[in-house]
Amino acid sequence: MKKSVRAMRMERHHKRMAKESKLSLVSLMDIFTILVFFLMFNASDVQVLQSHKSVKLPQSSVDNAAAETLVIMVNATDLMLQGKKLADISEVMSTPEDIIEPLSKELNYQASREAVLVDAVSNNAGGDPEEIARAITIMGDKDIPYKLLKKIMQTCAASGYTNISLAVEQLIAANGNGAPNA
Repeated sequence: MKKSVRAMRMERHHKRMAKESKLSLVSLMDIFTILVFFLMFNASDVQVLQSHKSVKLPQSSVDNAAAETLVIMVNATDLMLQGKKLADISEVMSTPEDIIEPLSKELNYQASREAVLVDAVSNNAGGDPEEIARAITIMGDKDIPYKLLKKIMQTCAASGYTNISLAVEQLIAANGNGAPNA
């Protein structure tokens, strides 16, 4: 019996679909290799400071990336170092002294911990631990008073943290490169 054109076409189609498909792992490996290299190169460029929702940073057109340092977070009610609450802002503002005692104690403690680590490294590397400048980043709400910021900075300087950075939110300019428009 002679098959119709449609029957022969359907037979060919069913034979084609009955075959098992092959998965090419080579192309998948190429894609994942490229993805891994892309992530490795781009992961080092991004630095994120852990922020609290109560802290609204001032905006600036900064060029320098933030370094990993101790972070002082200041909002309308609390003063925190590395996420640990040290004092209430109302108490800090009511004291006439320029040095914030709880912050000073915690910074001195952090410096002593850092000195132990630096001593261990310098004994192996032959460096002088006193030559290392201590750095700190202040992440303050944009509405905190200057008097409070000045007290925090004086406390940091008195505790040996003289490399003080202020965290800001970077403005993205209309030209897209982070620089202000002229």
